Amino acid sequence: MIPFLDMKSVYAELKPELDAAYARVMESGWYVLGKEVEAFEAEYAAFCGTKHCIGVGNGLEALEIVLRAWNVGPGDEVIVPSNTYIATWLAVTAVGAKVVPVEPTLGGPNIDPERLAAAITPRTRAIMPVHLYGEPADMDSIMAIATRQGLKVIEDVAQAQGSKVRGRRAGALGQAGAHSFFPTKNIGAFGDGGAVTTDDPAVADRLRALRNYGSRVKYVNIERGFNSRLDEMQAAFLRVKLKHLDRWNEQRRAVAARYNDRLAGIPGLVLPRAPQWAEPVWHLYVVQTARRTELVQALDKAGIGSLIHYPIPPHLQQAYADLELPKGTFPLAENLAETVLSLPMGPHLKLEAIDQVADVVRRTLAAG
Repeated sequence: MIPFLDMKSVYAELKPELDAAYARVMESGWYVLGKEVEAFEAEYAAFCGTKHCIGVGNGLEALEIVLRAWNVGPGDEVIVPSNTYIATWLAVTAVGAKVVPVEPTLGGPNIDPERLAAAITPRTRAIMPVHLYGEPADMDSIMAIATRQGLKVIEDVAQAQGSKVRGRRAGALGQAGAHSFFPTKNIGAFGDGGAVTTDDPAVADRLRALRNYGSRVKYVNIERGFNSRLDEMQAAFLRVKLKHLDRWNEQRRAVAARYNDRLAGIPGLVLPRAPQWAEPVWHLYVVQTARRTELVQALDKAGIGSLIHYPIPPHLQQAYADLELPKGTFPLAENLAETVLSLPMGPHLKLEAIDQVADVVRRTLAAG
């Protein structure tokens, strides 16, 4: 069996450090918004290259509370990718704003800056690019557009912790970055968690209040906030894992390079290709094929895990039926939804396992 993602090996590798972190928190007697969260926030801000990091409950809430901190709401528009996980859209509609979907670049998964520029209206307040699959969006072009138009930019970094655009880390490229520490992420907690990175001290100060019932001082509530706080235990675990993140991302790059070599030249199989200016972290290794169903069945028969990220684009989900965006509205996103397949990926994936996966892919698609 080759699992899609090996979750157990992380604990096996870091067991002494993680067990020590667990004991440290349990013995402290302090479990919410304490020294572990403070320390992780400082360490993760330094890692990303920002002045501030604010730990929150999860990645979705990280996106939402940034929009609230910017007072984005009813009557406003936020530009989002048509090709993304639904959380990106949910954050926008949660504050009462309107999603304005924009298609990806041809041959890539991320939002197209040229189409983005054409989608701006007088009601546009913010842009929410997603660094999908661990590949950074074209942030230089996006920020140039945003600066000209006076718009805010919040990066969705859920799948791209540690990735870079021309040497600068994701999460430090817009006015704010929203991070998810769901267990499957490149740096994942052993539960849920999230964070916001920013250089803006006023936004950081407001976010710290918003995440804690709108309070900076106990029982003094300056606004209607949330209960969205990164847990002390998860922060302690994340501090351990952060020390290994760059090394793990390098191992993911080695896995991707091996896939690229072993899967080259297979008819009807499109391999991921990152732009030269980007340093992806390969959260996922996503191929495209019109024969996806057949390939999934062959992989499954061989005991190899695979997943589809994502089979239904947001505009075709029942949750957004009220927007009346029928099939055909966003053909590039729809084509990706019908053809993408994520192969096993992770820093602990063995070279021989990669070769086994590639062998099944080649035999299946070559047989047609």
